[in-house]
Amino acid sequence: MNDQPHLTTGAEAMVQSFAEAGMPAIFGVPGGGSSLDLIAAAKVAGIPFLLTRTENGAGIMASALAELTHKPVGLLTTRGPGVSNAANGMANAALERAPVILVADGFAARESRYVTHQLFDQAAMMAPVTRARGVGASEAPRVLAAAMGAPRGPGYLELAGDAARAPAAPGPAWAPPSLAAPSPSALAEARRMVLAAARPVLIIGLEATHPARASATRHLVEALGCPGLVTYKAKGVLPDSHPLFGGIFTGGEAEAPLLHEADLIILAGADPVEFVGQPWRYAAPILDLACAAREMVYRQPELAIIGAWEIAAAALAEDAPRRPWPEGRLGALRSAWLAGLENAPGGNRGMAPSDIVRVTQDACRRLGADPRVAVDAGAHMFAATTFWQAERPCDLLISNGLASMGYALPAAIAAAWHDPGRGAVAFTGDGGLLMAVGELAMAAAMGLNLTVVVFNDATLSLIDIKKGERDLPEGALDWPMVDFAAVMRGMGGMAWRVGDADALDAALAEAMASPGPRLLDVRTDPSSYPAQIKALRG
Repeated sequence: MNDQPHLTTGAEAMVQSFAEAGMPAIFGVPGGGSSLDLIAAAKVAGIPFLLTRTENGAGIMASALAELTHKPVGLLTTRGPGVSNAANGMANAALERAPVILVADGFAARESRYVTHQLFDQAAMMAPVTRARGVGASEAPRVLAAAMGAPRGPGYLELAGDAARAPAAPGPAWAPPSLAAPSPSALAEARRMVLAAARPVLIIGLEATHPARASATRHLVEALGCPGLVTYKAKGVLPDSHPLFGGIFTGGEAEAPLLHEADLIILAGADPVEFVGQPWRYAAPILDLACAAREMVYRQPELAIIGAWEIAAAALAEDAPRRPWPEGRLGALRSAWLAGLENAPGGNRGMAPSDIVRVTQDACRRLGADPRVAVDAGAHMFAATTFWQAERPCDLLISNGLASMGYALPAAIAAAWHDPGRGAVAFTGDGGLLMAVGELAMAAAMGLNLTVVVFNDATLSLIDIKKGERDLPEGALDWPMVDFAAVMRGMGGMAWRVGDADALDAALAEAMASPGPRLLDVRTDPSSYPAQIKALRG
């Protein structure tokens, strides 16, 4: 009989810290070294490991799940190319403010004296896109705390194979960072600003997706009776169906008529990373409610309340006077905003993008489906974010800070795995899907409740609009049309090719009744994109 006590290994100690932080999953592509020890330790700790087909896809899945759960999520890679392949996923996590923890295999000290194969300074490569970096299990609590601090962001941990298997002392207990409550003087000044305003407006951003902040934000909008605009990432914090919903804020032209009428702008968790790179257009004073101080290069706020700003929002809602806009004015502005962003049909070249979105959501509602939606980067995103109706925070997932193509499919996979009952829809252009197409095999292998809708126009449409009068070589921005339905069937899923609203509606009805992932390859008319982008951004 073996009475020797079990010695905690480096891999077990690191995973213990992950479990204490509530990590819901680890995504990745393992190699040798520490990867297998970490996966085994995670199994014992009850943390699922999900095998992706690419490291970039793993990073995007981890980022999406971190946004959905407000917990740190793991990204596991081998050393060398595993780390370099994860760079885009980590940049996405950094600019989407997602606490993704990259755990990479490393080189033992003895190896670094003679090995050159796959050897580079992995931590240095990740430095620009991580909040903290560390080597060894003892560093895990510190890196986790940095990732979960404000603003949230990714962290990097390195664990060599010998350290993963060697005895290790358990690390210090992980303690979640806390945010400071607003001062009485700051609250008093915020009340004064609200009292002085006749037409306040809220711009609601990514920080407001946290449940407590989402609730406080909605209550503040309703208490004031004023319009609320949402950024892409805050879709659903104030539902599209809410009578005070004012539209989407990007920093562009489409929302300008409403904001020009405001005499106070309250930024409720709106991170500047969410705004397009244009000058600030509005003279109204700004009250900035934010978790962390950040440089507002667009316009300095008159007052910033930094920390647990949901306390300030709740306090303002408690005793703020109602500041409703003139009857009918908000409805007229909202209708004009929607009309300006409509995609007009262009003949027989395929479906208008806004029609694809509406037909998809109408079919989901008719069939009793309530999926989250993930939207890729590209021209189709303007129709998807505008016309998909969101009712709750994180109903819509998008790479907004980085705006990475190849985002929608991995993010939708994470959402469908997280909540199988709701499932997910991925709205993606053909270019974006080509960058992530291998993850279709993962979705098929897992049998996920996932619907992929491809806006197929065989072009990098957004870049094609930007080319202007430049004379580019043939094939610089387009390619032969891909049969994505055939690709999906080859991966083990079900698929349909359609070119009009009736065919899409019928295919969706059949798809939603089918188990496992399905793909709708929709021939899309891109002719209305230039007018839509002009209306959106000016």
